[in-house]
Amino acid sequence: MNPHTTFPAALLGAALLFAQPLAAAPMMSPPTTLSASAKSSVLAQLTAARQAKGLDADHHYRITSQHPGANGTQILRAVHTWKGVRVFGSDSVIVLDSSAKVLSESASERRQHLGTGTANRLGALTASFSVQPQINSKAAISSALGSLAASVGQNAVHVVKPTAELVIYPVMRMQRVVGAGAKEEAELNGLDVQDVVERYELGYLVRTRMRLSEQPIYFDTIVSARDGAVLDQWSMLQTVVGVGKSQYNGEVPISTSLVNGSYQMLDPERGKGGTFGAMAITNANNSSSAGKVYTNATNVWGDGKQFVEGGSTTGPNGQTAAVNAMWGLMNTYDAHKNVLGWLALDGKNTATYIAAHVNRGYDNAYYSDTCRCMFIGDGTYFTSLGAIDVVGHEMGHGITAATSDLIYSGESGGLNESSSDISGEVVEAYARAGGKGDKFPEEGNDWQLGTEISKNATPLRWMYRPSKDGSSPDAWSTSLRRLDVHYSSGPNNRMFYFLARGSKADSAGDHFSKYLVKQPAAMSGIGTDKAFRIWFHANTTKFNSSTNYADARAKMILAAEELYGKDSREVVAVQRAYAAINVGPDIDEPGAIATPR
Repeated sequence: MNPHTTFPAALLGAALLFAQPLAAAPMMSPPTTLSASAKSSVLAQLTAARQAKGLDADHHYRITSQHPGANGTQILRAVHTWKGVRVFGSDSVIVLDSSAKVLSESASERRQHLGTGTANRLGALTASFSVQPQINSKAAISSALGSLAASVGQNAVHVVKPTAELVIYPVMRMQRVVGAGAKEEAELNGLDVQDVVERYELGYLVRTRMRLSEQPIYFDTIVSARDGAVLDQWSMLQTVVGVGKSQYNGEVPISTSLVNGSYQMLDPERGKGGTFGAMAITNANNSSSAGKVYTNATNVWGDGKQFVEGGSTTGPNGQTAAVNAMWGLMNTYDAHKNVLGWLALDGKNTATYIAAHVNRGYDNAYYSDTCRCMFIGDGTYFTSLGAIDVVGHEMGHGITAATSDLIYSGESGGLNESSSDISGEVVEAYARAGGKGDKFPEEGNDWQLGTEISKNATPLRWMYRPSKDGSSPDAWSTSLRRLDVHYSSGPNNRMFYFLARGSKADSAGDHFSKYLVKQPAAMSGIGTDKAFRIWFHANTTKFNSSTNYADARAKMILAAEELYGKDSREVVAVQRAYAAINVGPDIDEPGAIATPR
């Protein structure tokens, strides 16, 4: 017997704000598992369409994941292979009906030039491309570790054993489209350029997950399978860079379990299975490991105060971080379930957990792909990072990992990070409106990340004007892909703010975009509820792992059309919101009256 109860836990607080109702949209289908024969049928349907796509017989698909779609559909993710080797960053999003018939396929074009099919534009270069490596996986791992030696040193330990997967790596370059050749660099729009394959390299994708002392060091590295040279490398530590505030929310209810006479931070109401059998909060106890599930003699937890460095992590002061994390986890789960019908991180209701008190005075929080869980620090420069928008942000990484799996580098990495920022903001609004209802509220969040944890009350990121942080751009440019993903996320954050709340015509203000040149000068927003439904639908059912800003715009338009109709104001708003960040042309809103500038 494992009864559960919900009791208030002590935290210091701010008042909750309440929602305004908006129109509902389709809920996610119940999660199902395709049979082996159904998967075979799907693969046969995809294979039969190869020739029409200009692909030769060496091109195949490998199904990697499945999650619910809307209105009875299921979504499959399949990577592209050539001669049995995965093409990195090339995959398909496949929408199936209830009988496993393929309704649509959204496919990356990075595989197109491999082989002898009519889609090949690289000629003999790929017709004779060999998939036989010249070095083995052990040598590739050694090369990757060697490239990290300067920052990692000799004292790093592996969190999990390094892995090396043989892949075909498309080396991409940016190319101007026809008609944009004469434009000055500063005049380029996001639709004036496209990513094209320059060449293919046979390589190993080496995943290294290490820690140096107490600091996590997670990297993915592409190593040449010909000579061991490092072709590319990026950090996989999906952090929030100090976001949130959860010890200022007053007394909040948390769901716990009574086990053998003790209360545990196991939430039996949300999620099943996983590492601990239910959603859980663990005590890392100032280490880098997750530790054990929090327990307490009573069901009153925490003292609502910032953790005192060096104090007990199990006493009332130490419990506050666990309360923060559990409240965030509960509200993030409820927001996605109640509004969208999405269950946990993977849509299949698999339980996850959050480890509190990671390391000592750690000024960050991060999602780990090794456990599909989250780690939250106590802060030194910041106060506790176990905030509602921190948890919403980190669980957002988990949802992206289970769906579009946007590569955490370049423009796709910026979109990955932005998706988590967006998730954190809408979850914060939902929680502060009481954590109930089937719509995302219009009030409750400040569209600023990290204000509450900052000791000088300066936000880390401004959704409506990213450049206020001194590093993030407000709009797309050709330099965007060279930025850290926490900065290249800025334009998409601004896009989402404008989509939800609209812009202003005052050129001196923070809510103005010089790229909005049609009428009205101040674009109209469609509300947070509709904006997030469109974003979530695009991310979970249309984005590929290599989706960039231009592709995101196109798929957001499709998502808005599917949810609200092709001629809807929501579709117009998506186009204007992307135009506002220099991706695509601006358009007039229907019935707009000219306004002075």
